[in-house]
Amino acid sequence: MELPKDFEATVRKYTLQNAAQFGGKANKGAVIGKVLAESPSLKAEIKEVSAVVASVISSVNRLSVDKQVEELTKAAPELLEKKKAEKKDLPPLKNASMGHVVTRIPPEPSKYAHIGHALSFLINYMYARKYGGKCYLRFEDTNPELSKKEYADSMLEDLDYLGIKPDKTVFISSEIPMLYMHAERLIKHGSAFVCFCGVEKMRELRHEGFGCSCRQKDAKQSMDEWKEMLSGKYPPGHAVLRLMGNMQSKNHVMRDPVLFRVTFSEHHLQGRKYNAWPLYDFANSVEDGVMGITHIMRSSEFGTMRTELQDNIKTMLKLPKQTVIQYGRFNVKGAVAQGREIRKMMEDGTIKTWDDPRLVTIKALKRRGIQPETFWELAIEVGLSPSETNFDWQLIAAINRKILDPKCNRYFYVENPKEVSIKGAPKRKLELKLHPDVEGSKSRQFHAAEQFYLPEKDMAEIAKLKAGSLVRLMDCLNFKRQNGSFAFDSTEYERYRMGGSKMVHWLPAEDKELMEIRVLMPDGTISKGLAESAASEIKTGEIVQFVRFGFCRLEKKEGRVMSFIYCHN
Repeated sequence: MELPKDFEATVRKYTLQNAAQFGGKANKGAVIGKVLAESPSLKAEIKEVSAVVASVISSVNRLSVDKQVEELTKAAPELLEKKKAEKKDLPPLKNASMGHVVTRIPPEPSKYAHIGHALSFLINYMYARKYGGKCYLRFEDTNPELSKKEYADSMLEDLDYLGIKPDKTVFISSEIPMLYMHAERLIKHGSAFVCFCGVEKMRELRHEGFGCSCRQKDAKQSMDEWKEMLSGKYPPGHAVLRLMGNMQSKNHVMRDPVLFRVTFSEHHLQGRKYNAWPLYDFANSVEDGVMGITHIMRSSEFGTMRTELQDNIKTMLKLPKQTVIQYGRFNVKGAVAQGREIRKMMEDGTIKTWDDPRLVTIKALKRRGIQPETFWELAIEVGLSPSETNFDWQLIAAINRKILDPKCNRYFYVENPKEVSIKGAPKRKLELKLHPDVEGSKSRQFHAAEQFYLPEKDMAEIAKLKAGSLVRLMDCLNFKRQNGSFAFDSTEYERYRMGGSKMVHWLPAEDKELMEIRVLMPDGTISKGLAESAASEIKTGEIVQFVRFGFCRLEKKEGRVMSFIYCHN
């Protein structure tokens, strides 16, 4: 019994279907199962069936997933089973009810925000929206030495890019008088005192579990000294306001912690208006209570010891407490996110700006073409896991690719172009759609003859092929390598598809309007080459797909030279 004439086409459509469903790699057993289900009589020829399936799988698995789907769409669109994906959502929030959730986004404007900040911002914002509540943006700018207008402005831009619209924006530095009032309530009740001990002495006594002599003074004396702190009488490091804690607590954070310190540094908003500035735990405790925050979601880096201190401050001031949920830190494998590491890279000249594509700051990711929707989906993906989340860049790329693919135009870009002559190639005019899957997409034209530009990398691979092997110029023609030269082959695409060994993209060397391209890659290197003349229509800021190269965002255009940022493959 001979195999049917159309058998290879049948095998190929099921191979394409299986490959497209499972990341581009077809499974032999699954394909054979489909073929035999359609033609049970072929079980008697299983040896021949198996050999054909193996050959076709080898060919199909060499194609990109995009090409597999494209071919399957043309050959057997009915096999493109589009299952309705279940929409993921954040898990339910503890102690939450509709209309009664208030969260906050509390960045310190002391650096540029990175992807970890973005996910934390979004988790707080998305939960407020999920429960019909409110989300406040609260800049924790009470460290004049570190807080800068540059960083605050940058974070406002980042939030706008992410699509976060806070219900209210507050700078804690603008609420210093209110924080002073709450500090004075503690002093009057004998729960806080001004301390003149040096840093080393405080550290030593806290370690040993003994209180200093400063805590023995009465409330009036502490209030007088507090007023002198506010007036600027004491220089920085000479006096601090401390909470009357428990010096025997196993939690050392509870051992008379510092609430306010003296600094004469100029603040970007308040200038030199204030001399006493609150520390993080006091400012947060008061602000969370006064603002009516119901849920605090933050990284586990914060630690549970400080949660105990903040709850204690709220109890003393009769302020409401919140439901606190801590999740694991977010890390992109191999990425530099720490501000001090980035500053060092800038100092040694490795990078020049905070939006360098080698970084994972929100600025860098925006410049690279990562879409706001990607951050939202990623936030849902990582959720509130208590464990540290280490995700690969490929996860970001996979989500972003899914968003970009349906809307980005396609263009040919030839990296490190090498000119070749294909003898006998007929003159032809080709029209290719800017997007193969978009109805009504505009077309771009190519006029080709015998001279072509091919990528240097593909040329090296072609040189390794056996003499006579077919090579396909994408959407154009076939040729063979023979005796060190290239010759046109009249084999049609359908035949090439069944046994072709390589497909490459190209540009017509006769075209004098080709664009010079520079692509800044993630490792800081520059990819150089040529793109089709239609690329001149790409607008600054637009993201396109250079076929078989990757998604790229146009950053600058000067005459016929175009500079792009590489997004991902």
